[in-house]
Amino acid sequence: MRYAYTPHGVCSRQIQVEVEDGIVKEAKFIGGCNGNTKGICSLVQGMPVDEVIQRLENIKCGSRPTSCPDQLAKALKAAKEA
Repeated sequence: MRYAYTPHGVCSRQIQVEVEDGIVKEAKFIGGCNGNTKGICSLVQGMPVDEVIQRLENIKCGSRPTSCPDQLAKALKAAKEA
């Protein structure tokens, strides 16, 4: 299943995820810090969705209450509910 999520409170404009049988097949950020978001996407590829959520949820970016990794966790939660 492919899912597009609009993040809030971060520089990226969209997060696209593909999940199959509870595994992250692909993740892609539109906008944001290019190298960092590519690194995150590479690391989570092939991981179970629940593990990605557990590891990335509630990570902050400086003084912001969220971050791109936290928003990816939110995107995956939303994809699970879709």
